Amino acid sequence: MAHVLKSISFRNGNLTLAGVLRLPEGFDEAGTHAAIVLATPGSSVKEQIGAIYADRLTARGFVTLTFDPSYQGESDGHPRDLEDPSARVEDIRCAVDFLMTLPYVGENRVGLLGICAGGGYAVNAALTEHRFKAVGTVVASNIGRAFRRMQPMADVLKILDAVGQQRTLEARGGAQRRDPWIPDTLEEAQAAGVTDPDVLDAIRFYRTPPWRHTNSTNRVYFRSFGALLGFDAFHLVPELLTQPLQVIVGGRIGITGSYEDGQTLFDLARTQKEFFVVEGAGHYDLYSKAEYVDQAIARLAPFYAADLGGSRG
Repeated sequence: MAHVLKSISFRNGNLTLAGVLRLPEGFDEAGTHAAIVLATPGSSVKEQIGAIYADRLTARGFVTLTFDPSYQGESDGHPRDLEDPSARVEDIRCAVDFLMTLPYVGENRVGLLGICAGGGYAVNAALTEHRFKAVGTVVASNIGRAFRRMQPMADVLKILDAVGQQRTLEARGGAQRRDPWIPDTLEEAQAAGVTDPDVLDAIRFYRTPPWRHTNSTNRVYFRSFGALLGFDAFHLVPELLTQPLQVIVGGRIGITGSYEDGQTLFDLARTQKEFFVVEGAGHYDLYSKAEYVDQAIARLAPFYAADLGGSRG
């Protein structure tokens, strides 16, 4: 039979987060199993990239947990569409708390996989959350650094000024502001003169079938940029990252900076580590294209099995 999906929830402070637990075929509740928490990109919900990787890892025998971040998807939190690195990192810690309540999850058999911005958040969480015994990343993005390098520093400072003005406006009762992460349609991108392959690939994944999802709004609460622009996911990696690390990047280098961030992460880490390039794959190819995703899983599954004591008890 196929693996089983269970809708679950867990708490991050006063917020209830919505998640999906996948139990592998032949699951034995009396046994002890290895489990993997998945941290997904900014704007992404659990039905998208997380589901793609979770399905494949569960097929390899792992219990997997995907969830919507605080303030997004089906999870609680206001203002909606807030992308707060500190909340995203705490979400990941709370996901481990939840797994520790399940008698069939081995206490020392929990791994972490982060994709895109979730890769940066995963690494940042793992620095101080050593209940994770192995950390994998796929096209990891250090999201704060990514936003800072997209534009001249003078423009970064202007955004921070604009965030302050927006906070003042809202404090005085003004309307909240939400901006699109990417153009809502390919037609809108074409009209705006967007030609970059990575941006177009992002639109195809997030805004067209089969992976477009009603819970993924493609909006970011503007005040998020205050926290994002001051965030460095890899700060203290040399000192605090102790877990085995698997870094996976796409060989087709684009504007996302994920190849460069993956290389930086690998160079900073002083622990047991591996670096794998999926040749020919762009950033978004590693979200859903089977010929590339399967190569990533072929590296991740034995990596986790080795460090978590196998996929099954």
